Amino acid sequence: MEQRIRKLLDRLGEVENLLGDPKVLTDQKEYRSLTQEHSYLSAVKEAWQKLEKFQKQLTDNQALLKEESDSEMIALLKEEITQLETALPQAQIQLETLLVPPDPRDSRNIIMELRAGTGGDEAALFVGDCVRMYKCYADAQGWKYEQLAASLSERGGYKEYIMVISGFNVFRLLKYEAGTHRVQRVPKTETQGRVHTSAVTIAVLLEPSEDEKIIIDERDLRIETYRASGAGGQHVNVTDSAVRITHTPTGTVVTCQDERSQHKNKDKAMRLLSARIAEEKRKKDQAEMAELRSSQVGSGDRSERIRTYNFPQNRITDHRIGLTLYKLDLVMEGDLGEITQALVKYFYEQELAG
Repeated sequence: MEQRIRKLLDRLGEVENLLGDPKVLTDQKEYRSLTQEHSYLSAVKEAWQKLEKFQKQLTDNQALLKEESDSEMIALLKEEITQLETALPQAQIQLETLLVPPDPRDSRNIIMELRAGTGGDEAALFVGDCVRMYKCYADAQGWKYEQLAASLSERGGYKEYIMVISGFNVFRLLKYEAGTHRVQRVPKTETQGRVHTSAVTIAVLLEPSEDEKIIIDERDLRIETYRASGAGGQHVNVTDSAVRITHTPTGTVVTCQDERSQHKNKDKAMRLLSARIAEEKRKKDQAEMAELRSSQVGSGDRSERIRTYNFPQNRITDHRIGLTLYKLDLVMEGDLGEITQALVKYFYEQELAG
């Protein structure tokens, strides 16, 4: 692994030199490609330096512990050694995840769709919790997010929430979130203290790139406008600003009512429509190339229960990789890195295994 990292660090120096070349600056496509590679290689360098630092600190502290006689200093060293022994495996996973070869789609914008499944009001509340969790994770990663559409639930949360997330490695780290997420907890409305099981489904779509632009014939669209309504069905404005678009060839229907402007709602609805049609096209192409089995990973297949969030035991389990963590409270605050990185590493190894 060290030899491979040295090669990547050498490449980082080459990329930095190329970015200073005036010829590259005039070629926007080449410049964009190199800046993305530079971001990736810089992340590898940072992770490698962090791992080396932790390893050196651990070795130094263990050596000091053998020579130390002061009880207070011994206690302090033991505490630091325990912290480093916990941090080292996490730093190792972070580096190994980065060593998974980059995919050109890694930093493409995604459209994440979260929907309440079984469990009624409790499922809708959990959609709201998941939306917050992903936003907190996005903030920690330095990503940006934008709401595309939302359908409020009467008792809080959302029946449906759709957002665009953009930033470095956003698709790489979130594509495996697609699937059914199960929650086990005592609902706020439960008077007997019984644990209920609910579920939400998550789909992760790539927003079409310039090369993938979907050409949609306006004649294939049925566009309807109506008055936007709130959770209880009451109208929230007095104009027909909400938009529903039906793509007749595929039967795909999208709606948007978040903006007061009909024009803005239509623009957002068209972004979502393009992403859904592009996703269907990708699935079809992949099936024709006989790669359906591997490509379904992260494609939004909701039939499989991928993760369980058990609140009474503060436990989260990802069933695909057999990973169980007892820090659900931290995960719900956006501490998803340990899970997303382990998924990237696992599915890459699966791909290599054939």
